[in-house]
Amino acid sequence: MKSVFLSLALTVMVLATTCQLRADEPPPQTPVEKAQSTADDGLKKGDTAWMLMSSALVMFMMPGLALFYGGLVRKKNILATMMHSMAALAVVGVFWIAIGYCLAFGESVGGVIGFSPKLIFLSGVGVNETLPNNNIPIYLHVMYQGMFAIITPALISGAIAERIKFIPYCLFLILWVTLVYCPLAHCVWAMNWWAIDPTTGQAAADAGKVAVGLLGSYGALDFAGGTVVHISAGLAGLAAIIVLKKRIGYPEHAMHPNSVVLTLLGAGFLWFGWFGFNGGSYLGTTQEGVAAFAATQAAAAAAGLTWMVAEWLHRGKPTAVGLATGIVAGLVAVTPASGFVPMWAGLVIGLAAALICYTMVALKSVFKYDDSLDAFGVHGVGGFVGAILTGVFCTKAINALVLTEGLAMGGGMGQVVIQTVAAVGSLVFALIVSLVLVKAIDLVLGFGASPQEETTGLDQTQHGEAGFDYGPALEVSLDTSGKEPRPAAAPPNGDKRFSVYIDGPETGQLVKAWADVCQPSEKPAAAEMKAIYPYLTTVQGNRFRFRGGNPEAIRTNLTQLLRAKLTGTVRTRVESN
Repeated sequence: MKSVFLSLALTVMVLATTCQLRADEPPPQTPVEKAQSTADDGLKKGDTAWMLMSSALVMFMMPGLALFYGGLVRKKNILATMMHSMAALAVVGVFWIAIGYCLAFGESVGGVIGFSPKLIFLSGVGVNETLPNNNIPIYLHVMYQGMFAIITPALISGAIAERIKFIPYCLFLILWVTLVYCPLAHCVWAMNWWAIDPTTGQAAADAGKVAVGLLGSYGALDFAGGTVVHISAGLAGLAAIIVLKKRIGYPEHAMHPNSVVLTLLGAGFLWFGWFGFNGGSYLGTTQEGVAAFAATQAAAAAAGLTWMVAEWLHRGKPTAVGLATGIVAGLVAVTPASGFVPMWAGLVIGLAAALICYTMVALKSVFKYDDSLDAFGVHGVGGFVGAILTGVFCTKAINALVLTEGLAMGGGMGQVVIQTVAAVGSLVFALIVSLVLVKAIDLVLGFGASPQEETTGLDQTQHGEAGFDYGPALEVSLDTSGKEPRPAAAPPNGDKRFSVYIDGPETGQLVKAWADVCQPSEKPAAAEMKAIYPYLTTVQGNRFRFRGGNPEAIRTNLTQLLRAKLTGTVRTRVESN
């Protein structure tokens, strides 16, 4: 009997436990709820996938910028110039994770800067946490916005290429992002991401919907970085131009690009990456992203075509450098407007930017300021033009979703005034802070390269490397200190001209021997070759002409060098020119 009661008791306990478990389970979803859940899950995955791609596209712009700038400088500075772009990936990349994201997108402090302890090193953020009222993880937002923070100060280097030291430049990157970029990014893009509902302790219903930055709450529109990226970088470049000296020989001497091929290729990479720069700036697969993608293509094409036509009419020939510069000018100008304007407006913005930026670049020789690679003329001026035209062409149709989130927009004079105030404010802030920053670094560390370093080339003096290996001739020339250029009318100051004649061998045999000596090999150049090469000017028949150096020492070294390749008697003599 006891066993029967025990069995009944156990059965009752099991049934009670089962009922309790079932009571704790959520009720089964209806077919409509299941479909909606599947759709939401698909949207989250789609938004995350596109933003991963957009982040990679913006990162791809860095080697594009390195090629674009690197091709425009002289060959002795190509590596140093490319390092200015690529090093930013490392320097700013670490800084952004450590504290940069916190300062730009943390809880607002007076609308001008952010700070949230949990965002320092992302120590208080889990990998599965999503940005409030968005479908992407916070980690992904950090990475995407970090690419903007990386490329912005790298743009500045184009204004002062070929004349700055590398270590002070790296310090400048960190300080400029801290003092200029992060405050501007917060002023324009910061939302109440971290708003908490005190009754539930969870994210507030309006978290991520209301702009809390000073300019954003004012109603300023900047879809992907007109005020934050291009105006600030362009005016920082102008500040550096004002503080630092011009390049030696500018503007009297022409300074030709070492490879227009690299520049044109870099422009193509930038154009490709810009689709992520603009197309991802609504943080998802939305109609605004599609509008931005389309306007980006329209503006770049229109600006490239306009620049070619303007150059053709003005100078007689359209150039590859002009096409590349025009494309970038169009991309810069459409950046703040891209998600807020229809496609046809992108064409107009690109056309206007090309004409205005072309005029500014052409006037550079009149004002005689040394904007090495036209960073101010394209990014500063183009960004300002784009910011104003955003107010002219933005439409309520495209911005319907944004309008429900509290931003005042829709075109008209009111929005143009708002855009002008924001653009001028960004301009003044970036210029003043950058002036102080560049001057301070120059006083403490010496920002600009010395005349000797600039003459030798920054590849060698800053990095101890050469951008391209052209064989022994380059190796020999790099072993000697370069001389500063002098006007043609100046006397040689002791660098006398003389010739060394080789008598004995037939001319054909001598020419072959000299050609053999000059052939590249795995072995280092001979000491005799290094001793004579820096002073050699021309070779004609049995006559070797030199300028500078000790004539007798050069005769001896040349004799020893050729005897190893010639048979028979070799006689040498020196004659003054």
